[in-house]
Amino acid sequence: MENLPLFAEPVSPRERLAARLRRLAAEGILLGTSSWKYEGWIGQIYTRERYMTRGRFSQKKFADECLAEYAEVFPAVGGDFSFYQFPSKSYWKRLFSVAPRHLKFGLKVPEEITVKEWPSHERYAGRAGKANEHYLDADLFRRAFLEPLEEDADRVGVLIFEFGTMGKRHYENVEAFARDLQKFLRALPEGWRYSVEVRNREYLDEPYFEVLRERGAAHVFNAWTRMPPLDEQARIEAACTADFLVARALLKQGRTYEQAVAMFEPYDRIREVNESARRGLRMLIERARQRRQMAFLFVNNRLEGNAPATIQAVVEELPDSSQ
Repeated sequence: MENLPLFAEPVSPRERLAARLRRLAAEGILLGTSSWKYEGWIGQIYTRERYMTRGRFSQKKFADECLAEYAEVFPAVGGDFSFYQFPSKSYWKRLFSVAPRHLKFGLKVPEEITVKEWPSHERYAGRAGKANEHYLDADLFRRAFLEPLEEDADRVGVLIFEFGTMGKRHYENVEAFARDLQKFLRALPEGWRYSVEVRNREYLDEPYFEVLRERGAAHVFNAWTRMPPLDEQARIEAACTADFLVARALLKQGRTYEQAVAMFEPYDRIREVNESARRGLRMLIERARQRRQMAFLFVNNRLEGNAPATIQAVVEELPDSSQ
């Protein structure tokens, strides 16, 4: 009888990816995607048979239940949905009931807190172009967002304050933005990991980083249309402002969200390799390992066309010692 190896490598790409992500998660390095309800991942991350009803694929069953299968592979997931609403306590209960407790969420804080002026977009109706009266409202954030989450705080890995691109009419310079941010962060309750994502490249300067360091909040290293490439940001030593790291690999520099959607839907495969983003993610993983820090790293389908395959490529390119 042939002797089998004691530690045989998983046979499928999905199992191999899950095993590598588990090893990284054991070191506190959690990778995941920006969201999870993508039918383009069926056959890659998801199993079609699990979502059949009366012999037919059920989109509702898939949307309601696929997070459980997602968590069989990934240790973390990004929650972009919370940017557009204040989810209720019952909503959180339903969401967390689907996924195992090990799955950590990187939740975007509602735009009600981080938008200074409502965009001129039909989605905002009568508010479009007007100042947001709840911009950096720490009390509203605590009451409407944190309190409904308190009972499930252990499910939350990190909270992300995303600030869209600011014009000169919003802030004359980074110092002005930093002053408002400092006042806001000082008013927040303890017990949560806070992180800040800015989309003005000129804000990547000491006044901004100093405010984050004071509060122990993390800068979100982000690949975005008008931001420096991820590997360039990862080289900014001052940008490591907390005892944990956060990154979001979203878009290629110079490409809009709408252009990426048109290029990459239905997100079933990689259509364009973004080596600078991959390199930046590897750099941040290595930094977290060297410093024994936690890291939350999220990849979007709009970066290369298929976030799971991007993550697989990143972890397979890591040195053996970091797997």
